[in-house]
Amino acid sequence: MSARQGLPALILRSLAVVAGCGVAGSTLAAGKIEIGDESWVSVGAGIRTAFIAVEDGAPNGDDNSTDFDVQNIRLYFNGQVNEWLGVTVNTDEIFGDGPVDVLDAMVRFEMSPYFNVWVGRMLTPADRIEMNGPFYSLTWNQYTQPLYPSDQGGDAGTYGRDDGVTVWGKAGKFQYAVGAFDGLEGLGNTSDSLLYAARFAYNFLNMEDNPGYYTSSTYYGGLGNILTLGLSLQSQSDGTGSATQSGDFSGYTVDLLSETVFGDKGSAGVLTIEAEYKDFDADYTIASPAQGDCFCLFDGDSWFASAAFLFPAEVGPGKFQPYVRFVENSPSDSDSSDLTELGVNYVISGHNARLNFNYATGDANISGYAGSDVDSLSFGVQVQI
Repeated sequence: MSARQGLPALILRSLAVVAGCGVAGSTLAAGKIEIGDESWVSVGAGIRTAFIAVEDGAPNGDDNSTDFDVQNIRLYFNGQVNEWLGVTVNTDEIFGDGPVDVLDAMVRFEMSPYFNVWVGRMLTPADRIEMNGPFYSLTWNQYTQPLYPSDQGGDAGTYGRDDGVTVWGKAGKFQYAVGAFDGLEGLGNTSDSLLYAARFAYNFLNMEDNPGYYTSSTYYGGLGNILTLGLSLQSQSDGTGSATQSGDFSGYTVDLLSETVFGDKGSAGVLTIEAEYKDFDADYTIASPAQGDCFCLFDGDSWFASAAFLFPAEVGPGKFQPYVRFVENSPSDSDSSDLTELGVNYVISGHNARLNFNYATGDANISGYAGSDVDSLSFGVQVQI
């Protein structure tokens, strides 16, 4: 695409590409092998891929850039030894530009709804956005806020995962998950201290239904009316800094999910509202003059709000769900940033099959610090089996 083409031309060019990206239909099923009365092994997979057009975003200095991007390729492996003992191993080639990495590798002791223990590599209990993962979000671009340490590139975990142990369960409409993890290893953590993480949630209306302590940002009305308030906390002494400078980290998040079903189940419109406030306290930040390699985090606060409506009428094999999302990041040592995303999901089979088209404008990003102020268009496809 030539330089200085402008957003209107960028939109027309993007729509032309999208129009030529027909989705081929195929019927696949996750494999499950029964081993005994209580033991089995299952295999699944997921992929997210997108066409992205960005104005003022080309690395060579041109005004516009376009790119086809395989954002996630995941394989899911689960096994059950008996009623209360299982194993999970999941992999991901995230963003399509690196080796296949282990997401989860854990042993699951699941004794009752009230008390369960997972040991190994797993999601650290956190806010809804990080517990969703990319496949169970409401919007396509949910990662435009600062994230907890295990989502910061490897020194304290990867893809929101870390090595440790989590105790989780529920009592009535109350859900909990509490864990201890390696967190930052090396650099500023000269005391070899652990990271402690917890998430607590109360379901005022219908209960959310997810594996373990995971979350979703929409259920497309399948669970009826939902109103859930969540609180997550993480802390690690010497959780920031460099080899010569140590500092502490702590953070908390309050998140809210509301889903209201209008009409009869199966032919109803669904209003989804999601909001979150996040506060981080880090002694060493991206703007700190730390010496040498630094595990520097965001310090300040951030919030976002999203609203979506799933129309009841089917158009072809799916339903349309337009949405809007606004996020603002306010670091304590730099200027604030924000981003607005307008989009529409075409929901074919919940989180297992959907298309997305969105327009985003602003300078907020995953670091929490202001980046380039750009406009972007994206057409995405998500499939899980």
